[in-house]
Amino acid sequence: LEGSVSEFKVVKADKKTNNIVLSRKAALQGSSIESKSDVIANIKEGDVKDGVVKNLTDYGAFIDLGGIDGLLHITDISWRKIKHPSEIVSLGESLKVMVIALDKEKFRVSLGLKQLQEDPWSKIIEKYEIGMKVTCSISNITDYGLFVQIEEQIEGLVHVSEIDWTNNNPNPYKIANIGEQIEVMILDIDNAKRRVSLGMKQCTDNPWDNFQQTHKDGENITGNIKSITDFGIFVELQGGIDGLIHISDVSWDTEDNI
Repeated sequence: LEGSVSEFKVVKADKKTNNIVLSRKAALQGSSIESKSDVIANIKEGDVKDGVVKNLTDYGAFIDLGGIDGLLHITDISWRKIKHPSEIVSLGESLKVMVIALDKEKFRVSLGLKQLQEDPWSKIIEKYEIGMKVTCSISNITDYGLFVQIEEQIEGLVHVSEIDWTNNNPNPYKIANIGEQIEVMILDIDNAKRRVSLGMKQCTDNPWDNFQQTHKDGENITGNIKSITDFGIFVELQGGIDGLIHISDVSWDTEDNI
């Protein structure tokens, strides 16, 4: 670069020693800040901008808006929950984004992608009501229940306690598969938290109600011994209901052994 003309910034000047310290980097940074200032001055909240995906992180994607980068947070990429931005966007992809927040002093631009799409939650409010039965596809299985897709980008939860009438703690992994179609009932719609609570057992007859209607106190019934414990015998009755014969009611003679 000898003999070439470049721009430098004076970072230190010592008159006693006649020394001047220059910085090419500082000069370039100064130009960059001036450029960012010009760009951000022409941006306002609500603007829709063309950008290119510059970098992907666990918490979002950085978008090059041409002279300044904006952050597309993972929660503003899609209306549905995603685990990583790469599920929706990819490096080098060109896309349109909305400016949803702006800090001109810190040169920070917050962007949104889902804001350019219709909020699918509005369909839930208009189309569904508590007590309605719908057929949905299982989208995810966890220890605490089943997630099913009600509408595009909208999921509901069948809690483990709402799967079966007679088993309060079934293993979701053993009774269902991802992609399986199941019938569920809408138990609750929480607009504030944007949550839909669902039930599977509510789509079938409650065996407890049937048992109560067809049997009465003092009646003799037949059942299969399901398990034996130190405190009694569990018997499987009609409809999969478990009944307990306490050790004190097994025999008139002794309670020492079953």
